[in-house]
Amino acid sequence: MAGAIASRMSFSSLKRKQPKTFTVRIATMDAEMEFSCEVKWKGKDLFDLVCRTLGLRETWFFGLQYTIKDTVAWLKMDKKVLDHDVPTEEPVTFHFLAKFYPENAEEELVQEITQHLFFLQVKKQILDEKIYCPPEASVLLASYAVQAKYGDYDPNVHKRGFLAQEELLPKRVINLYQMTPEMWEERITAWYAEHRGRARDEAEMEYLKIAQDLEMYGVNYFAIRNKKGTELLLGVDALGLHIYDPDNRLTPKISFPWNEIRNISYSDKEFTIKPLDKKIDVFKFNSSKLRVNKLILQLCIGNHDLFMRRRKADSLEVQQMKAQAREEKARKQMERQRLAREKQMREEAERKRDELERRLMQLKEEATMANEALMRSEETADLLAEKAQITEEEAKLLAQKAAEAEQEMQRIKATAIRTEEEKRLMEQKVLEAEMLALKMAEESERRAKEADQLKQDLQEARESERRAKQKLLEITSKSSYTQSMNSSTTALPTDLPSFNLISESLSFDFKDTDMKRLSMEIEKEKVEYMEKSKHLQEQLNELKTEIEALKLKERETALDILHNENASRGNSKHNTIKKVS
Repeated sequence: MAGAIASRMSFSSLKRKQPKTFTVRIATMDAEMEFSCEVKWKGKDLFDLVCRTLGLRETWFFGLQYTIKDTVAWLKMDKKVLDHDVPTEEPVTFHFLAKFYPENAEEELVQEITQHLFFLQVKKQILDEKIYCPPEASVLLASYAVQAKYGDYDPNVHKRGFLAQEELLPKRVINLYQMTPEMWEERITAWYAEHRGRARDEAEMEYLKIAQDLEMYGVNYFAIRNKKGTELLLGVDALGLHIYDPDNRLTPKISFPWNEIRNISYSDKEFTIKPLDKKIDVFKFNSSKLRVNKLILQLCIGNHDLFMRRRKADSLEVQQMKAQAREEKARKQMERQRLAREKQMREEAERKRDELERRLMQLKEEATMANEALMRSEETADLLAEKAQITEEEAKLLAQKAAEAEQEMQRIKATAIRTEEEKRLMEQKVLEAEMLALKMAEESERRAKEADQLKQDLQEARESERRAKQKLLEITSKSSYTQSMNSSTTALPTDLPSFNLISESLSFDFKDTDMKRLSMEIEKEKVEYMEKSKHLQEQLNELKTEIEALKLKERETALDILHNENASRGNSKHNTIKKVS
């Protein structure tokens, strides 16, 4: 009985000691995780657990985001998780996102996991059009995204249509041009092929290096009103605070860099920015909600801390991380080189194998041809043997005929002796025939001479008749009345005058002075531009020119027009901020 009581007491004490828990779902940019959290846990406990799970050490860029009453909020590190205004139903969902952005991604982002999370988040913001990106830059960024996902371009693997299911360009860009998906894929693939040799982390870093120069990169916008009640936008980013027109999120009206701000504070819904220079007026504005002011202040403090931190020597932890990152990068570089050598050796071995297979096929074909030639030779030999046999039989037949001919000749010789007398008689008859022929020839010659004489006599008679007729005509003409009659004949010209139509050649000398001057000015500007711009800008401009003819002007958004105006003035993100500071 006592043992049963002790057992129940032990069980009840364990039950009391077991902490109460609740389920949390964490959504990162490419995965979801669920954790069982204790009720007493603070925000830092959950945040540290997520970072450990991800293997993330650059924790200062990130936070756990949730939404309450259509307003974005971030989990506070020193406050219990359940004390926040989070939904009560489980699992409680948070989004693990970048809260603060680096000024220079290449210098500040050390870990590969950090780079990857930033890449995914910035890419989604561009595709969702939360960050404005011009069309030509969108194509270049898409090519780096493809390199990060698919590796090096291989025409045998990456055939036409392999990007058909990929979301790579903002819908705004696709709708702005009369271009088919195949045309977009062709231009993305052309740049994708140039990125050969870049690993995933290198391609993602190139993506971030381009994206960080976009005007809306890393800016959190808030609707505010100034003291006059004018509606404005406040932008908070890694460089400072910026004031925008509601219709223009690209170009700030005025900027306050972090190093020129002395104090930031809010009271209820009024927010105050005090510049370091006391000669400059204090800037005050109102936001719609107290919760928004708290969020603005959080972002201001965090960005200012990181701004000052970047301008100091790296902490020991960061130095260790950078050293490890360099070692890891060198190791990966060596591994890539080894893999590249192995790939080259494998390709060389495959090439030799293909060459040997080709040679083997060639030898097989030659052997087949030789075998066929041998068979043809054997058939020819059989035919020749058969022909030789036939020839031999024909020779025997001819020998037999020759013997018969010899016998016939002997018989003819015997007959010739009996016919000698007949031959003599025949010769006599021939002689008589020749004499008769001679006489007939002489008679023929005599008759021919008689015919010639008769022809001559006939000709003389005709001549005499002609002369008689002529004489008679003369006698008749003397006795007749003669009258001379002059007829006037008009001689027509035999040759008409010839008219040669000579067409004048008209030559127009265009005034090319203006054209030459304009060409020289264009060439001069082009040379200057080429000297100032980099290869990347040349590629972007080339693509922009190429697709400009396919643009549908009526579909341009307000941000497209503003960006084009800024580009035509030569304004960029950084020099604009310098001008308005």
